[in-house]
Amino acid sequence: MDSYGGAGGGDIFTLIIGIVVALVMIAGMWKMFSKAGEPGWASIIPFYNAYVLFKITWGSGIKFLLLLIPIANFVILIMTQIKLAKAFGKSTGFAVGLILLSPIFYVILGFDSSEYLGVPVTTVTQNN
Repeated sequence: MDSYGGAGGGDIFTLIIGIVVALVMIAGMWKMFSKAGEPGWASIIPFYNAYVLFKITWGSGIKFLLLLIPIANFVILIMTQIKLAKAFGKSTGFAVGLILLSPIFYVILGFDSSEYLGVPVTTVTQNN
């Protein structure tokens, strides 16, 4: 006779880890938004936090609606993380960290000494 009484214990562990990761990410985003002059509480409101993130990185929060476009949303999210790193004076390597390990790098960005520099401006050079 087999007993499966303890088989569901992993579910609780996974739930706790998920909650901890979410709380860490919210704390990092709260501080990051505050540095950028936006309300920190925006980090806990679904969709509004994406709006504020796009406002910080693109200058227009409404551009977060571009995430509704399949396949393009993946590229736009990568571009957003790169622009976010530049908005706080960080390197492209830091942007790679934001792309791959967002919760950790949001905390670093929120709690380090970097300052919000404003919306990154892309310049186009022409060769004559």
